[in-house]
Amino acid sequence: MTTCTTKGFQQRLKDGDDIIVAEGYLFEFERRGLLKAGAFVPEVVLENPNLVRELHEEFVRAGSDVVLAFTYYGHREKLRVIGREQDLEALNINALKIAREVANNTNTLMAGNISNSTIYERNNQDSIEKTEAMFKEQIEWAVQEKADFIVAETFSEYGEALLALQCIQKYGNGLPSVVTMSPKTSSLTFDGVPFSAACKKLEDAGASVVGLNCGRGPATMMPLLREIRQACKGPIAAVPVPYRTTDKEPNFQALTDPDTGKQDFPLDLPAHTCSRSQIRQWAEEVKQLGVQYVGLCCGNASHYLREVAEVYGRKPAASKYAPDMTQHFVFGNRANNKAYYTESLKMYITTK
Repeated sequence: MTTCTTKGFQQRLKDGDDIIVAEGYLFEFERRGLLKAGAFVPEVVLENPNLVRELHEEFVRAGSDVVLAFTYYGHREKLRVIGREQDLEALNINALKIAREVANNTNTLMAGNISNSTIYERNNQDSIEKTEAMFKEQIEWAVQEKADFIVAETFSEYGEALLALQCIQKYGNGLPSVVTMSPKTSSLTFDGVPFSAACKKLEDAGASVVGLNCGRGPATMMPLLREIRQACKGPIAAVPVPYRTTDKEPNFQALTDPDTGKQDFPLDLPAHTCSRSQIRQWAEEVKQLGVQYVGLCCGNASHYLREVAEVYGRKPAASKYAPDMTQHFVFGNRANNKAYYTESLKMYITTK
């Protein structure tokens, strides 16, 4: 197998290239019945590795420049909760090897991945040390398996995000970093820092890319992204969830069923999914804003990512099968079938 010959991550950033990244593996595998909602641990890496490889390839066909190793929530604490801590190293190494293989075969970048620890407590030294130890082992495995950069994501506290960055710098053998925070209903981190200020602090501390991922949908992430773009000089990241969050319910975990008022996270979120047109419009907005590192998080699917890639000027392999309604037997209004079209259209779009 040949080594990846694509332009390096840092060089792309320096040259002003846009980088498209597919996330959302947890939710996609849960939809497919291969991952348990609630625990959200990537056991599929051990149990169905070929399907992980296929989803990586699917996202690359849709336009992703990055194969993100599926180690999100594959850390020691999450595996301890489900009684599989003994499988920690195997899960991480397998995920990284699969991602490296796909990246090599598709001439894309491969990223290691660490995430919120679920045990971090500010001002608790024991918690901080345990969190650092968890970050350390995942980062060192990513270095071992030749990741091109490390993604540290979904932090709601600035302190934990900074710790993740410091761990990448300490244990990452010089690898560049993308550090993204996850906004909930407030415009402040859990430790009281405006997200724009938190991102600026992370940029100043040496992160290659800073920004937001998960939590908010396109509509409610945009105001924070505008603030971050003003605060930060370097590349920023935008990786929202593709759900119709609102000012009243700005985070996808806050979305409720309009009929019952019950929380829809995580099982009934499909009632709130964005349209492809909304994703395309959002991609146009962030491109104009100057977002250089762009993608979609929980709820992502390849048809959404293709919209983002095409807005960013790409023509990925999946664009061969982009919709063309001129070919539809009814809605295409083909000249050689106009009479049939006219009658059929009435039947489709009217109730009379």
